Amino acid sequence: MARTAGAETRDKLIRAAEEIFAAQGVDGAQTRDIVRLAGQANPSAVQYHFGSRAGLLDAVMAGRLRRTEAALAPLLAELPEPTLEDLVRALVTAEATQLSDVRGLRCLRISAQLSHESGIRSRTPHPTLAGTAYWELIERIEGSLAAAGLPEAIRLERTDLALTLIGAALSDRARQYLDGARPLTTEETFLADLVTTTVALLRAPAPEEGRPASRHRSAR
Repeated sequence: MARTAGAETRDKLIRAAEEIFAAQGVDGAQTRDIVRLAGQANPSAVQYHFGSRAGLLDAVMAGRLRRTEAALAPLLAELPEPTLEDLVRALVTAEATQLSDVRGLRCLRISAQLSHESGIRSRTPHPTLAGTAYWELIERIEGSLAAAGLPEAIRLERTDLALTLIGAALSDRARQYLDGARPLTTEETFLADLVTTTVALLRAPAPEEGRPASRHRSAR
């Protein structure tokens, strides 16, 4: 009985955290607000069940990842020899399943704030990503860029930027849905355009070696 009650409390805290983190931001959210929204009298409930505020955030993201994995893994299984566009479409399609309910919308708002913590640039996946279909897809995208001849530093940075773009776009769409705003495009058009835009970013030619970046000149 106690074990069941503990699981219920954890779930209440996770769902409350999803709402608070999405509304107040990961950095701005207050633990006391999460505890209060979860209906817990003990102010140390987060510490007791998750060890820390960071542990609670990891639990929120682990649940969000499990739901995405359930959509992504079957899509990857159907792509034995995928093109870069196939891989990006699979990722966008899987992530877009989170647009279907309030919980998913909130988690899209949260995860966009954490996109650079994936570990892509150092090739060291965040513990929640290690061994997942999501990380496999990341590696396959980078491998596709390697086959196209992009230097390692460029393709790692570009893969990270592509995921940031997808996360930010879906987060903004989620915000519109949560606010009751009417988007400019249908969801189908939005997702198709997101795939096209992301693929274009990834396929852009590498800059010429030794060519300096343009600099803004002060007005005279």
